[in-house]
Amino acid sequence: MSNDMIQKATAQPSAKTTDARASMQTYIKQMQGEIKKALPAVMTPERFTRIVLSALSTNPKLAQTTPQSFLAAMMTAAQLGMEPNTPLGQAYLIPYYNSKSRCNECQFQLGYKGLIDLAYRSGEVSIIQAQVVYEHDDFTYSFGLDPVLKHVPAASERGEPTYVYAMFRTKDGGFGYDVMSMDAIRSFAQQYSKSFNAGPWQTNFEEMAKKTVLKKVLKYAPLKSDFLRSMAQDGTIKSEVSEDMYMVPGTVVEVDSETGEVMEVSGV
Repeated sequence: MSNDMIQKATAQPSAKTTDARASMQTYIKQMQGEIKKALPAVMTPERFTRIVLSALSTNPKLAQTTPQSFLAAMMTAAQLGMEPNTPLGQAYLIPYYNSKSRCNECQFQLGYKGLIDLAYRSGEVSIIQAQVVYEHDDFTYSFGLDPVLKHVPAASERGEPTYVYAMFRTKDGGFGYDVMSMDAIRSFAQQYSKSFNAGPWQTNFEEMAKKTVLKKVLKYAPLKSDFLRSMAQDGTIKSEVSEDMYMVPGTVVEVDSETGEVMEVSGV
């Protein structure tokens, strides 16, 4: 299916959306072999496929994205062993309009809980968490040679959220933390997330705020390169080289625009 056909489906969402969803379901079935190879042992291909098909049914806009971008985002979730678009909050498949290519594309995003799962899987972290601070909480922090982080939540009527902090402790006793104000997080998200105006930034803002600070503090954690590569597949990261580029999943999916066949899958 070509990009033009998907754009037409977007313009006429009634019957066209159904056709687009059916075509995307066909692509997913064609990918069963690659899904099975990519998934960790803890999840079956059948369960993962049901979850992805459910995401398509729940959010019809996903069916209007380019097959290449949707399948690449789906395969990233499979490689990381994440359940996308479920109440677990591990990961999301987010549709967005790419103004440069003038088509709808799908972006993979890690959730707050998915990032924590990845950190624990590294085997080097004993504690990792992020918390929201509210205006009536007792909260103090400082950096330097004698860092201090103290947070005592108010018993009731905590007020409006003011800060988010994230901390980790490694198994050998090392630790680290970072703090961001809500205003700073909102500015960061508006600048670096292509899907800020839709998806989890609008429906689960505090969860995404926690993830933002976690990703910031984990840059200083002594974690293995496998974890860093996994974290880099999150679509909310932009390349520091150019504002026109962003880090994308390593999976490349080629779909024949004439026949609709999945031609090649690389990076699995």
